[in-house]
Amino acid sequence: MDKYAFPCEPLASPDAVVAEANYRFTLLGGNVIRYEWSSDGQFEDRASTFAMNRRFPVPNHEIRDVDDQLDIITPSFHLTYDKQRFSPSGLMVTFNSKVTLWGSEWRYGSDPENNLGGTARTLDEVDGRCDLGAGIISRSGFASLDDSNSMLFDGKGFVATRQPGDRIDGYLFYYGHDFKGAMRSFYAISGDQPQLPRWALGNWWSRYHAYSADEYISLMDKFTNRGIPLSVAVIDMDWHLVDDERVPHTGWTGYTWNKTLFPDPSEFGKALHNRKLKITLNDHPHAGVHHHEDLYEEMALALNHDTSKKAPILFNSTCPKFMDAYLNILHRGIENIACDFWWIDWQQGASSRVPGLDPLWLLNHFHFLDSAHTKTIDQPLIFSRYAGPGSHRYPVGFSGDTITSWATFEFQPEFTATASNIGYGWWSHDLGGHMKGERDDELVTRWVQFGAFSPILRLHSSNSPWTSKEPWSYHKESETIIQHFMQFRHRLVPYLYTVNAETAASHQPLIQPMYWSFPSRDVAYEVPNQYYFGPHLIVAPIVKPRDRRTGQGMVKGWIPPHRHVDIFTGIVYDGDRELNMYRSLEQIPVLAPEGAIIPLDGKLVPDNGCGNPENFEVLVVVGRDGEFTIIEDARDDIVKPETGIVDQEPRTAKIQYKQDSGQLKATIKGGAWSFRFLSMTEIPSSLKVTVNGSDISDADIMVENYPLVPSMVVTFQPLADGENELIIDMGPSPQLSVLDHSSRISDLLRNYQTEFEIKDRIWALVGQPDRPATVKIGGLLSIGIDEALTGPIAELMCSDSRSA
Repeated sequence: MDKYAFPCEPLASPDAVVAEANYRFTLLGGNVIRYEWSSDGQFEDRASTFAMNRRFPVPNHEIRDVDDQLDIITPSFHLTYDKQRFSPSGLMVTFNSKVTLWGSEWRYGSDPENNLGGTARTLDEVDGRCDLGAGIISRSGFASLDDSNSMLFDGKGFVATRQPGDRIDGYLFYYGHDFKGAMRSFYAISGDQPQLPRWALGNWWSRYHAYSADEYISLMDKFTNRGIPLSVAVIDMDWHLVDDERVPHTGWTGYTWNKTLFPDPSEFGKALHNRKLKITLNDHPHAGVHHHEDLYEEMALALNHDTSKKAPILFNSTCPKFMDAYLNILHRGIENIACDFWWIDWQQGASSRVPGLDPLWLLNHFHFLDSAHTKTIDQPLIFSRYAGPGSHRYPVGFSGDTITSWATFEFQPEFTATASNIGYGWWSHDLGGHMKGERDDELVTRWVQFGAFSPILRLHSSNSPWTSKEPWSYHKESETIIQHFMQFRHRLVPYLYTVNAETAASHQPLIQPMYWSFPSRDVAYEVPNQYYFGPHLIVAPIVKPRDRRTGQGMVKGWIPPHRHVDIFTGIVYDGDRELNMYRSLEQIPVLAPEGAIIPLDGKLVPDNGCGNPENFEVLVVVGRDGEFTIIEDARDDIVKPETGIVDQEPRTAKIQYKQDSGQLKATIKGGAWSFRFLSMTEIPSSLKVTVNGSDISDADIMVENYPLVPSMVVTFQPLADGENELIIDMGPSPQLSVLDHSSRISDLLRNYQTEFEIKDRIWALVGQPDRPATVKIGGLLSIGIDEALTGPIAELMCSDSRSA
């Protein structure tokens, strides 16, 4: 198992350690302290599933050790300890903080009530909310993490249990309101999130169904023919023998291809790869390897297992020899046929033959490291459930078999964002629900919209004939919308892949709760379903049914300071305000702040596989300075070099916007580029465009208005290969346009399924162009009509104060 050893630095600097008899404290940088107590005076220096690194620069500190009291004082905190077994009265830390009016103080065993949560092992059978446990982010500015019972690594490629006896091993994080700094400390100790391969960011198709090879390939082609791109083909458990008379158990576990369904598994794998799809196979390893399996004899030989009575090789994750054979014979043999990475669908809970060793942890850890040795993927990847703090090192997370209900869906955006508080950034949900519930096209549509702006978009369902998630199985309205958002997800990959690469390097998850950026604002905690999706987008999914009269769904949102623009509608919103946002089924609020730059694939119908685009559309919001550097890996190019030699260094395209000068400068590769300046509906008279220093006159410059997204669009013919410098100069300080929403309001009213008299009363108030907006809004609020009818109109009229 030596090849599964990994770099870590679990041994702290001696100068950072304060220890005597039964206690030890370790300073981990300036804002984390490890506290240990041991009945026998023995302490743990091996890496744990949570703590991989403990060697950090030693902060300035003072030690006062007098009789029965120990004090450790740093610029950030003052620890007081009575040298007894840890207790609330004997171990206390006070912080130099103004986070709360009453100061900040931690006592052992009494974490503050306002911890903001972490995540859960699984959402299996969850219908609504579930307990999210504790993360390291708290409104009190500090939080502790108990690591006393976690699994250890032996430094030689395998795992170990903790020493027996009465032991305490914990970590206290202090960060005030610097929540992002807290996460940097967490990752520094626990290891970084790995960067995902580009193809993992596209659409995943999954269904619990006994497909045949021909049926599956035909389905993939149907997606392509309908213009719906995919990147990952998930094959659930029926790829192996399940109900066959040779199977001596319930059939969940299996390692022998079902040749009735897949007569030639290798050709099936090639067919999917030819369609630019990666393959993941479902694995329930709990039943071990029985005599009917193709690789039974080879496994038995490697393990010296007696086959004379056809005894099964029982699953034993605590045995290094078994795990070596399990990975390098059993799974490698299947990978060489048709599997790029594994879906580890674990069913045995947290217990193993050795107390303290969690089989899910073992599977996640070794499968992830082992996936680096496969031939068909360039970056390691698994698909499995969360196993506890430190699980962020093994993406992607499978959140389990959820119930199909609005209550379940309503919880998922909050669940996904809150997981960032424990560093877990790559949840994948059964979008649309897995089982139970009832048919509801609107619910599935809204769920897929959220999925397009969640870490992983994966459609999934049970083996019921009524729950499959093919977009064309829904009413035309939903089909069209689901198709659009799945297309948009692939268009969004240039943004997503760059943020994925940057967050792995900057120690930040992709999705962040609003309070990470605004920790001192109460309102940022009151919109748990609203979140940052990378640094340039804010998403507020609609998680409740629409009003049947207006056709509008509603979400309560908060717009942070500075103006923001909805990328799908062009609506401009004043910043630092709460409001109800209404959208028809075709849209959800996705807001970009002033200065945002969002690169998209230029193809409206992208291809399978998420390769590097040949053409780009870039969304730009003027008003403040902005910058975005697109990152690509040449291995993801659609057209590969004939030599097969690819530069391993990332390729970049830098786009900068300066508000004072009104100049956008892009250092970009060849191909066709289009720049969409959202909510700019006039072409500046001084507009000047240059490419590589030369004025050009053949740029296509146009303005789009409602019902399209109000924008000024500058499109270039394909640029020469290599590096190009492009400048769009709009003149000093261009501004977002003040939009006239009268046509949008008229269309809203036209579509209302309500009395004509009500429409007339509303239009009489708001449809007069000579009336000030404040007068219209005042009349609308006093008219005495249901807010569900007036709300969508009031939102438009109140969105931008400049229109008043």
